Amino acid sequence: MAGKGDGEGEGSILKLENQIAVLKYVLLFTNVLEWIIGAAIFALCLWLRFEPGINEWLTILNASNFYIGIYILVIVAAIIMVVSFLGCLSSLQENATIILGYIGSQVLAFIILLAGSAVLLDNSARDSSFQPRVRESMRILIMNSQYDDARNTLAMIQEGIACCGADGPGDYLTLQQPIPTECRDTVTGNPFFHGCVDELTWFFEAKCAWIAALAMLVAFITVMNVVVSIVLIQALRKEEEQADTYRK
Repeated sequence: MAGKGDGEGEGSILKLENQIAVLKYVLLFTNVLEWIIGAAIFALCLWLRFEPGINEWLTILNASNFYIGIYILVIVAAIIMVVSFLGCLSSLQENATIILGYIGSQVLAFIILLAGSAVLLDNSARDSSFQPRVRESMRILIMNSQYDDARNTLAMIQEGIACCGADGPGDYLTLQQPIPTECRDTVTGNPFFHGCVDELTWFFEAKCAWIAALAMLVAFITVMNVVVSIVLIQALRKEEEQADTYRK
């Protein structure tokens, strides 16, 4: 009977060790995936921040608040890359204290990811604070289009993204200004239908949607990592208890 009990104890410990190994490899895989996506977010955010054309447009249109969400996501992406690397080490170490610290870092990353994505979309998407700022700046430029600086700026924006006025060619008529040639299609000669507010919003929305989607994917992975880490801690504690019982 004693031999049978010992065999069952050894079998139970072996089964638990296999479960722990699976959990460790799951964490290893998700952390590698998290690091790759974090690096992608980091690279995309840096591109948006330092791309000369985008930077010039945002500065001219007084819409630099767009960068707040970018800064937040750059910071959290850097944190994610470091934490993911440490997560790989913590899963291999099988140290409950280190894993608890890792769980805390994942929770923090989750919160900052949500905040950064919300701020980014609030400064780039439709019906966001981005549109009123661009609209006001465009109308000021149109009202001052008799001056070279304003006229050149309007030409750069309207030719660059094929738009006309803030909300369409009607802005020039409303503000009693002539519709410039760069506001017209070179083939048909007709004014561009869409205003620069919509065109710029669609432009930035498309770029930011990818970043926000990647951020949400990482947020989902952090939730998975927290759950798997908690299960791993419980399994490690159970393994210790079974080992102590078996030794007795």
